[in-house]
Amino acid sequence: MDILNLIRISAKALLRNKTRSALSMLGIVIGIAAVIAVVNLGEGLKQSTANQLSDMGTNLIMVMRANQRRGGISMGSSNVESLTVRDCELIKKNAKNITMVSPVVNSGGQLVNGSKNWSGTVYGGSPDYLEIKKYEIATGVNFTEDDIKKYAKVGLIGQTIVEELFDDGEDPIGKTIRVGGMPFMVIGTLKEKGENGMGMDQDDIVIMPYSTVQKRMLGINYIQQIVCSAASEDVAEAAVEEIEEILRASHKIVDGAEDDFEVRTQQEMLEMMSSMTGMITTVLVAIALISLLVGCIGIMNIMYVTVTERTKEIGLRMSIGAKNAAILMQFLTESIILSLIGGVIGLLLGLGLSYVVAMAMSLPFVINGVWMVVSFVSCAILGLIAGFFPALKASRTDPINALRYE
Repeated sequence: MDILNLIRISAKALLRNKTRSALSMLGIVIGIAAVIAVVNLGEGLKQSTANQLSDMGTNLIMVMRANQRRGGISMGSSNVESLTVRDCELIKKNAKNITMVSPVVNSGGQLVNGSKNWSGTVYGGSPDYLEIKKYEIATGVNFTEDDIKKYAKVGLIGQTIVEELFDDGEDPIGKTIRVGGMPFMVIGTLKEKGENGMGMDQDDIVIMPYSTVQKRMLGINYIQQIVCSAASEDVAEAAVEEIEEILRASHKIVDGAEDDFEVRTQQEMLEMMSSMTGMITTVLVAIALISLLVGCIGIMNIMYVTVTERTKEIGLRMSIGAKNAAILMQFLTESIILSLIGGVIGLLLGLGLSYVVAMAMSLPFVINGVWMVVSFVSCAILGLIAGFFPALKASRTDPINALRYE
């Protein structure tokens, strides 16, 4: 029997029971749609994270306080006082591959302007902080080194705070806002940046001189983080080595002892985020593959029912000369056709679903071609597996007993 004729006969057989055929494909459709949607959304999330980190500068380097440990248990880094302004000065002076350095301190607080209030985050940095973190001034000016020396109560605000604390069209420049009981004057507003790869609003921010936040708001002598800008992405690793050498010497850390700080580059952050996203995607894909396996079992079950119902037809075909192999191939073909049609519908549904969700979540719409091919091939394999045993049963039917079957 030629292939085209085999497909035609199989298709006619499936069309005789449209509802049953559609229901048997449902598991495959759901499984494939889930796999494609999850993989594409995972790729979109990775791309979004990469874009957000790129917006922060591919040559950004972050120095953070190391986690405190007691008895082998991590106690976090919130109370670690290992970083100081002097560390920033040493890095700026001695690290040849670093162009800009800024201390960082931050504090949450209630922002109040007249009758309006908003819970926001205040970051303290040097005048270079904006350029290092890729913030741009929309209106007004940046604070200066003189403001840092005077612990000046001045700051720049993001667009979210502008929208929450000021009326439409109102100019925030020169206005006074209170944060945690401390008044400060708005000297600039920042251009909109939107959400980062972790869904955090980058415009819900106040940026002040680090000395103001450090002394007037937090009352501490240490800093919480250091951000640096390497001369280029190519020398980022060399810059990290310089920073580690400078800080180990500054903190008098002997050889073999653990550092009381951590240095991370944007590439390391991207790899860490991609790894986390990849693990989540893997778990979700595994769940979707279970659904696909259930779909395969569903097709096998339907094919067994079909073989039983068509016992008399099988006996009639055998009695007029149909070979066992022809019977086997017919039922295998029916199973594969069901699986492939379900796969095509699942692919289209998965693409549509991932597009809708990506647009709703403001993620890039990314299509993973490899997984689409793998999914489609998997449909054919699952169809072959699901149909093999029912087809084998059909091919071994005794034609005499089959003709007597009622």
